[in-house]
Amino acid sequence: MDMSLEVVLLPVSDVDRAKEFYRDKVGFHVDLDGEVMAGVRIVQLTPPGSGCSIALVDGLRVPTGTPQPGTYHGLQLCVTDAKAAYEELTGRGLEISEPQQFAPQDGATFMYFTDPDGNGWAVQEYRKRATEPLHQVLAELAARGQ
Repeated sequence: MDMSLEVVLLPVSDVDRAKEFYRDKVGFHVDLDGEVMAGVRIVQLTPPGSGCSIALVDGLRVPTGTPQPGTYHGLQLCVTDAKAAYEELTGRGLEISEPQQFAPQDGATFMYFTDPDGNGWAVQEYRKRATEPLHQVLAELAARGQ
């Protein structure tokens, strides 16, 4: 059975403020913004090049429990050039830490930001993705039966 992680519900206190933040400062694409059932509005946004989106919801009761705004930490985006990403993101007005290299190998450089509610994100530089996009790697693994 194949499974793919495609949407993460992100708890926020103000859907419109969060939509504006993720669209304008982080650069996510707005895929959907509407009432999907009576009294439930969903705004789905996707980072450029990603196969996984975030969903900001208003009025939805989650059967397994409703997370509180500002309680998500460890969400992670990957970029091929941290310095270029830092320049682009700060140019959009995002408050983000400067890239920190924790070790010399690829994948060991990070920077961090929080959304208006305090949900925490990491941005990891993974240069290998410039030549080996994740979707390509996964397709090759699937073709080999791994």
